[in-house]
Amino acid sequence: MAQKNKKNKGLDNPLQPIISHAKEYGFIFPSSEIYGGLQAVYDYGSNGAELKKNLKEVWWKAMTQFNQNVVGIDAAIFMHPTTWKASGHVDSFSDPMVDNKDSNKRYRVDVLLEDKANEYRKAGDTAKAGALEQELGRLMDVEDMDGLRELLISEGIKCAISGTDNWTEVRQFNLMFSTEIGSVADESNKIYLRPETAQGIFVNFMNVQKTSRQQIPFGIAQIGKAFRNEIVARQFVFRMREFEQMEMQYFVRPGEEMQWYDHWKETRMKFLQAIGLPAEKLRYHDHIKLAHYANAAADIEFEFPIGFKELEGIHSRTDFDLSKHAEFSKTKIQYVDDTIEDKDKRKYIPYVVETSIGLDRLFLAVLSNSLTTAEGIDAKGNAKTRTFLKIHPALAPNKVAVFPLLRKDGLPEIAKGIFNDLRHDFKTIYEERGAIGKLYTRQDMIGTPFCITVDHQTKEDNTVTVRERDTTEQKRVKIEDLHAMINKEVSLRNIFDKLI
Repeated sequence: MAQKNKKNKGLDNPLQPIISHAKEYGFIFPSSEIYGGLQAVYDYGSNGAELKKNLKEVWWKAMTQFNQNVVGIDAAIFMHPTTWKASGHVDSFSDPMVDNKDSNKRYRVDVLLEDKANEYRKAGDTAKAGALEQELGRLMDVEDMDGLRELLISEGIKCAISGTDNWTEVRQFNLMFSTEIGSVADESNKIYLRPETAQGIFVNFMNVQKTSRQQIPFGIAQIGKAFRNEIVARQFVFRMREFEQMEMQYFVRPGEEMQWYDHWKETRMKFLQAIGLPAEKLRYHDHIKLAHYANAAADIEFEFPIGFKELEGIHSRTDFDLSKHAEFSKTKIQYVDDTIEDKDKRKYIPYVVETSIGLDRLFLAVLSNSLTTAEGIDAKGNAKTRTFLKIHPALAPNKVAVFPLLRKDGLPEIAKGIFNDLRHDFKTIYEERGAIGKLYTRQDMIGTPFCITVDHQTKEDNTVTVRERDTTEQKRVKIEDLHAMINKEVSLRNIFDKLI
């Protein structure tokens, strides 16, 4: 069968096939849907929760188990409010916003201008695209709001709804959610929901280094929720107000950060390909405008149905974070490097190389890349189109499904015995209602790699039919060999072996 990813021609929203599939098959639901939903907030269903858990596990183990010098933490969401003053989030964590007076539609100015640059690039005018991006970076650096508005107008950018360029003034909008802690609601009790997980790592640097006995270079990894009050929240789970990050901060000697920056760029690209994302759908994008804390930054972009977009960021953050927290907390944060011969140079504040990937974006990348159609011929010689999720077996929400061919003649009892044995080690489904073809189709739609069917021959020779998801090929396998066969195919080692 010739295979190809699903196309989305004729649809206003290229993500609509993914959104529909995700809801129908228990991956993602709109949050609070019975009350009309909540914009840019989503719930993960039974299959989505399993896939999300598997993505966390493979990332976590690739970081903390595969690397001897990376350890993990789980920091609190609530942090002392001075944390965000030190990190710069209170003063500078904002986006430039503009409204169209005719439609009352609100936009992020940088997104509008970046989209325009992409239009130039697609038309082959890379020079014009580069010039626009450079000017955008310059204006963002100096926070020239009037200049950004003039650039919008000079580029002929209009509101998609009203078709006019009747823009308001551009102003900055802080993205942090604030709340109150304690019984008295005054300014002294104001705290924030964390907009990123990295600061929990930085403020725990000394604690983790001492208790884990790690030596430079070493990393601290964390998976956790973050919150951003995105005004222009769109594109399904690509941009949400409540999301999950998987971040690792790698602490290195000053002056050695660029070699580690290059190392982690290569390592993270290799990981994304190892979990099944095609090399041709991944690319690096070096930042033109650097964040205030960085001396180098790049994104690994993935070709979503909406085009190439940021999936993971790799940043050389210098010693900004640790230095700022030392300054604001009045605490000495430094590392004593006994491997340096010159005693006067042994004490220093480490530099940091960060890898940061959005779990929800990774979920969307895996799901959209996996939704596949296969065209071929059925047993009667008729043309047939089959849809399935071609998820890496190690990441699939369910590893195996077990069916009796008939609900009689002792077949259900044998099938349940196989199910009870396999479920100790694999996420296993048992189903006995419906025609076998429809049962296969259902498992294809949720990405289950293997389906086991118990039939009358099973009673004769203790073998079952095992159907493979991607090829639909079937073979007879002895019941006692099932565990080893499945384990070989769904083991995370199949991913880790590609990271060596």
